[in-house]
Amino acid sequence: MNFPENLKYSKDHEWIKVEGDTALVGITEFAQSELGEIVYVDVTTEGETIDKEGVFGSVEAVKTVSDLLMPVTGEVLEVNAELENKPELINEDPYGKGWIIKIAVSDNAQLDSLLSAADYKSLIGK
Repeated sequence: MNFPENLKYSKDHEWIKVEGDTALVGITEFAQSELGEIVYVDVTTEGETIDKEGVFGSVEAVKTVSDLLMPVTGEVLEVNAELENKPELINEDPYGKGWIIKIAVSDNAQLDSLLSAADYKSLIGK
């Protein structure tokens, strides 16, 4: 299982990759493997500011639906349009083409409360 060192992780299994004033957010390889085949992504919060740990959307897998939680407070700038027709990108490439949203981070200090790759591995027992 892959845990890129350049990402931060939430205890809720989201990852965040900060790039200047914006960041990409997705779900971890562990989370997508637990969910199984993802068949639908529902994010209707574009343009909204969502608080840390607030729900920004959901993913539907064959066996369940799971809420997506913000790792930090931020404004949802963009939803990955490719997921509309290819939600399986989250299964195939969770840290690349399977990103879910791009956000403007409201409070960079919140990034310090997220987990490193090593901390996240410990959390999930890997």
